[in-house]
Amino acid sequence: MILFCDTSALVKLYVKEPQSKRVTEAAEASEMICVSRIAWVELHAAVARRGREVPESQPALEMVKQQFREDWPRFGVLETSQALVEMAGEFADAFALRAYDAVQLASAARLKQAVDEGLLFACFDRRLNQAAGLLGMQVLETG
Repeated sequence: MILFCDTSALVKLYVKEPQSKRVTEAAEASEMICVSRIAWVELHAAVARRGREVPESQPALEMVKQQFREDWPRFGVLETSQALVEMAGEFADAFALRAYDAVQLASAARLKQAVDEGLLFACFDRRLNQAAGLLGMQVLETG
């Protein structure tokens, strides 16, 4: 099984949050973890926001960023292309998604086309999960 993590799921692999255990279990059961290229900036933005909100967590967050940098080469990274952002634009319109959520969904949709079976979509956004389900993806149970 290939696990596609949007950033909300990817963060849970590095920062203890509700549902972190669920994502970790799915990651351990997968053959490969795939992410969109934009996950790099999204994870860094999420960590920076957490550091601003809870300044005393900054040392731990620096370790999170270092571990993420070390892990990055092991992820299957899905590139962003003109065709992908056009698909994302269609998804943003069709599913009322935010821009980067639409790019995440388009990345997973492209991956699904390539692997056909055995893809699990991990995300913690209700609307994005619904859209993935409508596109025929298996969605990680988060409830």
